[in-house]
Amino acid sequence: MHDFCFTIPYGLLLVLGGLIGYVKKRSSASLAGGVGSGLLLILAGYLSLQAFHKRRNSYFALILETVVAAVLTFVMGQRYLQTGKIMPAGLVAGLSFIMSGFYVYKVATGGNHIGPKKE
Repeated sequence: MHDFCFTIPYGLLLVLGGLIGYVKKRSSASLAGGVGSGLLLILAGYLSLQAFHKRRNSYFALILETVVAAVLTFVMGQRYLQTGKIMPAGLVAGLSFIMSGFYVYKVATGGNHIGPKKE
């Protein structure tokens, strides 16, 4: 599976969560954190998709995805440990942990595998 297949929906989910947090609680931290990290992931997913169309890997995008997911795992994991609240901290920490593992796997295996060009 290619990284952009999961990264773009993951980014959209974070953007949506940030917007919901802002609307419900007037939390500018939710807005900045969710929308900011979500847009970074959407950008990274887009760059990876464009590289894939050119039959290349975007290691910049893959590293950016990995770093954003790892930071979210740490930050939201800390928040979950402090508050004990599953929503949103536990959910985002858990999802980000899974995505971090996926990205580390993609880095370790050389990125998106591109098959031979079909004639």
